[in-house]
Amino acid sequence: MTKHLNSGRGKPVEGLSTNSTWLLWPPFGSGDTTEGVEYKLAVGREAKLKDPAYGALLLLLCTSLRDCWAISGGESLPGLPFNLGDLIHTRATETNRVEFKAAWDEHIKLAVIHTICALANDLLNLNGGYIVLGIKTDRDGQAVLPPVGLDHFNMEEIQKEIRGQCNRLDPTYQPVLFPEVYEGKRLLIIWAPGGDNRPYQAPEVLHGNRRAFYVRQGPETVKARGELLRQLLERTAKVPFDDRRNGEARIEDVSPTLVRRFLADVRSDLVLGDTKIDDRELYRKLRLVDPVNEHEIPRNVTLLFFNENPETFFRGARIEIVHFADDAGGDLIEERKVSGPLPEQIRSCLDSLNSVSDIVLEKVPNRPEVDRTVAYPYEAMEEAVVNAVYHRSYDSTVEPTKVYLYPDRMEIISYPGPVQGIELEHLRAEGNVPPVPARNRRIGEFLKELRLAESRGTGLPKIRRKMQENGSPEPRFDFDEGRTYFRVVLPAHPRYLVLHALRESARLWAVGERASALGNLQRTFEQRPSSGALASQIIEYAGDNLELARNTFERFHAQEEKSEAALPYLRLARVLLERNESSLARNVLGMIPSASGAEDIVEAAILQKKMRNYKVAHRLFSRVYPSIMDDPRAVHEYAQTKKLLASALRRKSDLSTKRRLNQEVVELLHRALQLTTDPIREAWLNFDLARALEWLREPATQVEAAFLKALALKPHEPRFKEAYERWKEKLQRRRHGAHR
Repeated sequence: MTKHLNSGRGKPVEGLSTNSTWLLWPPFGSGDTTEGVEYKLAVGREAKLKDPAYGALLLLLCTSLRDCWAISGGESLPGLPFNLGDLIHTRATETNRVEFKAAWDEHIKLAVIHTICALANDLLNLNGGYIVLGIKTDRDGQAVLPPVGLDHFNMEEIQKEIRGQCNRLDPTYQPVLFPEVYEGKRLLIIWAPGGDNRPYQAPEVLHGNRRAFYVRQGPETVKARGELLRQLLERTAKVPFDDRRNGEARIEDVSPTLVRRFLADVRSDLVLGDTKIDDRELYRKLRLVDPVNEHEIPRNVTLLFFNENPETFFRGARIEIVHFADDAGGDLIEERKVSGPLPEQIRSCLDSLNSVSDIVLEKVPNRPEVDRTVAYPYEAMEEAVVNAVYHRSYDSTVEPTKVYLYPDRMEIISYPGPVQGIELEHLRAEGNVPPVPARNRRIGEFLKELRLAESRGTGLPKIRRKMQENGSPEPRFDFDEGRTYFRVVLPAHPRYLVLHALRESARLWAVGERASALGNLQRTFEQRPSSGALASQIIEYAGDNLELARNTFERFHAQEEKSEAALPYLRLARVLLERNESSLARNVLGMIPSASGAEDIVEAAILQKKMRNYKVAHRLFSRVYPSIMDDPRAVHEYAQTKKLLASALRRKSDLSTKRRLNQEVVELLHRALQLTTDPIREAWLNFDLARALEWLREPATQVEAAFLKALALKPHEPRFKEAYERWKEKLQRRRHGAHR
């Protein structure tokens, strides 16, 4: 079927055979175009040009007009510098920066012009926003899909009307218009970035001369009156630094590779389509360059995102990560400088921080699962680093963004402090950050499209929420009176603080710095007196200093809430046993909290066994046996306890109990032999099995097999040899007596 190529004058060109209808605009004639209009070439993926001659004609027309629209098979068309699906679903843009209109009439036309004016005024420095024509909304302002579309409207006339009305703005301002197809329906996307010549006024009515200033207030467009008008007038002709042109740079300083990588990351049709677009045309579509004296130069945001080394132009455009062994002024463990384009800085910095944020695993008593916590939750670190990069100044600020890592906290510092209007009380948990203008509008927009930043005002609440979910202490936010810096402090998870202290002290102890190791543990114990791991390690390192061990134990015992609760009791009991103070050790073991886990109860049972409290030890093992039955060490200790308990029974009336206990010993030893992979333990298990079988008068072949297995695994153990020789002598005597 023959289709028509519409020149915009209503004169069809016959003979172009395609699978879709092609419409080109702006119409022929210089009077129909407006200075500053961005051009696009949107080619439908399904459209196939059958005639090479007309294909050449089409390309010539597109090159001349630099603007075309294709309707194709119901697919979204290439040409947008952002992802249309993300825009419609507001995945990378705040909802108050996107407005939807289902149709087009005089009332909607006036509302659209007022909203374009408001977005151009960009009161909060968010870089304007978008209006989508052809989609209706629900009660919550969310897009309702599928779109209703503008199929019954003259798209060319709508664009003419918008451009004509925008010429009536004071000063003149033109948005960027993108005719698109989404889910088979024609839409018109109006991109209205923040203007360079604000404040702008728009006619109050379509055909009147009276004008007013308009701004966005939440999701609505309102007249700027009172305080809003005062704030707007304060921004007269003020362009945020990141959106200004850079007179010291050339367009050659822009990396096309980085630009195209960015567009691929945000899934822009500009690079995902079939049409190859010139690098400089991409720069224009993204508003990365500005014309100056018949040539183009980059904007500051362009150099921050799309130059390999932004520090060449902005001395503070890097991140420094400094890792201290102790508090400020302590030994430096590591220092790293992170440079490159801002997105790469953020990702590289977060990778580095994530590598030092240890995962802490803790077995949950009486449950099969394990608690997983990290020193610093990734989402909290990400939000803090992104906010620092986003909200800092790159104008004459030479200090880099800094990340300081201490044993007990992480500090993220940016320069200078927050903009006027934000006070310390706004940063508290119960406070709300007011909607003051952002310092950088384009940086935030690009970071949001990359999904590195989220909606405005969500940063601090998210940091607090993620820290709370991780079980971490409350984060802190502060700045000085002169607003020279802004700091985020993320306290380390309490378990990480303990882990770090234990690890560092073990290192110091291993290299012979024992006083430093003990001092490090004591300093951390002052902060975490409820940590049984710290108290236990101090007691062990205290050595002959029994006073220090007892003082540490008593302070820990006095805590209402304890972690690793049984460890200090077990450790002190061992120390006392080594000093032959069995009575005191028994008292300490009796103080162990009843809610202790199976592993702690096993350790307590072993100590009771060493103190010859076999009944107590047996009771403790029996209590937790279902939890330890797959642990060869614990099963072995349980078996030995039963054997010792049986050996202590000397009355004839206890004979049946003694036999039952020895039979249970044999069962436990066989189970432990099945579980163990340690040859030394296997040797001792066989030795104990031989003795239990000997007492039960089991066949000599079984007893000897157990002895020989033990000797084969540990041939130089004298106790094995002596016991085996004694058993053989007894066996000989028994056989000799039987022959008589």
